[in-house]
Amino acid sequence: MVAKPSKTEPEETEGPTPFSGMGIPFLWPYYFFMGEQTVDAIKQNIKVLDELQKTRHRSLKWTTENRVTLDLRTHLLREFKPARTGRTRTLIVPPYSGNSSVIVDLNEERSVVKVLSSNGVKGLCSVDWKSATPDMKDLDIDNYLADLNVTVDDLGGHVNLVGFSQGGWLSAMFASRFPEKVKSLVLCGAPIDTHAGSGTIRTYASRFPMSYFETLVASGGGVLEGEYMIGAMRTARPGEHYMDKYLQLYEHIEDKKFLKDFEILEKWFTHTIDLPGRWYLQAVKEIFRENRFYRGLFVGLGKRLALDDIACPTYLLAGEWDDVTPKEQVLHAADRIGTRKSDIVQEVAPSGHLGLLTSQAVLNTYWPRIARWLRRSSG
Repeated sequence: MVAKPSKTEPEETEGPTPFSGMGIPFLWPYYFFMGEQTVDAIKQNIKVLDELQKTRHRSLKWTTENRVTLDLRTHLLREFKPARTGRTRTLIVPPYSGNSSVIVDLNEERSVVKVLSSNGVKGLCSVDWKSATPDMKDLDIDNYLADLNVTVDDLGGHVNLVGFSQGGWLSAMFASRFPEKVKSLVLCGAPIDTHAGSGTIRTYASRFPMSYFETLVASGGGVLEGEYMIGAMRTARPGEHYMDKYLQLYEHIEDKKFLKDFEILEKWFTHTIDLPGRWYLQAVKEIFRENRFYRGLFVGLGKRLALDDIACPTYLLAGEWDDVTPKEQVLHAADRIGTRKSDIVQEVAPSGHLGLLTSQAVLNTYWPRIARWLRRSSG
């Protein structure tokens, strides 16, 4: 949600890279080794630059074998394992905030899909969000709810929903609009009460007038370019994105596991997708600035959506250090949803926002619990 960064890469570069916005990125190692360079230091610098170069080849693939069974305007449906006839399917709804949906299945060690599947969740599927093309610029939240409804119907009309971040509030909206179609609901890092806490998105949404966000959309010809989302994250945490992670890379350049994780996360972070301008502006205004969904004022598919219409078992997972979606924004859902209190689970993991999906500690501790809970809740 910041001004679009200038591109300093050569013409042949594919989109933004980890170097974007750093000024003179290829010189950064030398800031820490001023004066006479030893041969070992020079070799170390070259290794770091070689590693960063790898992240520029940003092809992303889903780790778990799957097949695309539905191709809608807003998303693909990926099915990982077939379920027995009559079994309730579990549908993952990834974040839709400027990056690829593959974040839920990055690699063998960092995959929510793998954890759920290996802990007995059968019939697992995932939405795979499409990047908005110019002809999608006028799609709004109703269009995304409608396509999600088609997907659920295609899966038998009755599912468990597992929603992350923006995919979480969309899942909660769906469960409110079609309560009979949701067997159980998992909301992970999902901004439900967007006026609670002091998260990054809330800060940006309230700091600038709507005309600012409208200008961002207009500059992209009616879509919000994914580069803006990267710019917002970097501006919100300049130390982390412009210094800390590169220092860590330098310190761990001989650590093969660290390099593997660094590469896959950087590729994901810089592999952006665009958002429909109308959807984005509606989310900024109605969800984050006015908090309409939490207040019961948001209208979805012709009906006012109320959290108390959600009656299914619900699992709320928040991050203790999440400054994108503070834990209060997630946990306050328990105060409004219609589910019996005994059927609501609330947990806070020692994690930031992205760590809820990628931290091995969270994946190894919390997601097996969620898998067991899903099995019990869905019978």
